[in-house]
Amino acid sequence: KMFQKVNEVLSECASEARELYLRGSVETHDGAPTALEFHRKWVARNVPCVFRNIIDHWPALHRWNEAYLARRMGEKLIDVAVTPDGFADAVRDGKFMLPEERSMTFSTFLRHLSEKDGSDVFYIQKQNSNLTSDFAEIKDDVDPDFAWATEAFGCKPDAVNFWMGGERAVTSLHKDHYENLYCVVKGKKTFTLIPPSDRPFLPYNSYPCYQHYHHDGWKIKRIAEPPTVPWISIDPLNPDLQQHPAYQQARPITCTVRAGEVLYLPSLWYHHVQQTDGTIAVNYWHDMDFDIKYAYFQTLDKLTSLLSEKRTKNWK
Repeated sequence: KMFQKVNEVLSECASEARELYLRGSVETHDGAPTALEFHRKWVARNVPCVFRNIIDHWPALHRWNEAYLARRMGEKLIDVAVTPDGFADAVRDGKFMLPEERSMTFSTFLRHLSEKDGSDVFYIQKQNSNLTSDFAEIKDDVDPDFAWATEAFGCKPDAVNFWMGGERAVTSLHKDHYENLYCVVKGKKTFTLIPPSDRPFLPYNSYPCYQHYHHDGWKIKRIAEPPTVPWISIDPLNPDLQQHPAYQQARPITCTVRAGEVLYLPSLWYHHVQQTDGTIAVNYWHDMDFDIKYAYFQTLDKLTSLLSEKRTKNWK
């Protein structure tokens, strides 16, 4: 009975969270907010928002085509994530799969990106502030930060990342301990968002870590460090409800971010991402506050994990 009661309480928590501050769709805002408005309306409430008409002045919006990028970056060596199926950093067949990290010139990457014959999937997805390091030749085509966000968060971005890939590159469902401002420069990205309060409905487990590598065809190898990775195995676009029946209670929100738009993705929100061919984006990661909100979510996570362990072992 106690097991059932705790499950009911967690379900009520998720339901009440939706009623209190989630409206079933992502809010939109035209123009840049003030720091106070941004913090009060979205950061403090931990809800996403799409901002429009705030990066129209970026040279990147009209410069970043293949010809320009090839001219500025063509012979530069860059790191590219390569997979046979487009699923990097994802659970596949009971394993957490890392991509092969391959060094190549930017021109070579563009050539691979244009191939439409079902070949390997190439994606620039490095998250070490690669725009300011690997892509320094084009970093001045965007702003170094959003002043109102920097003031609201109380810190400069911890990382500014450059992303580029095709429609076969998919980002699996996960969360980040960062406040994220995600800016689409070309193409569009579709985010499937799930609030932290829906944690009880997500299958979170640890998986042995493997990496793709190509040697006379695709192979995989076990990674010693880390030996396991905690990750979500469910695909929100095609959930296996027979294996994960609790997911029926989750309420994902779909949000498409188009060129010239910016998504504020709050810390700890689960997100799955698709994109169109040739999509280019820049995101700004700000360190989150490890405050009482974080403590609440950690408690929710631990309660859910305990219940999942109880269910697995069929404790009485």
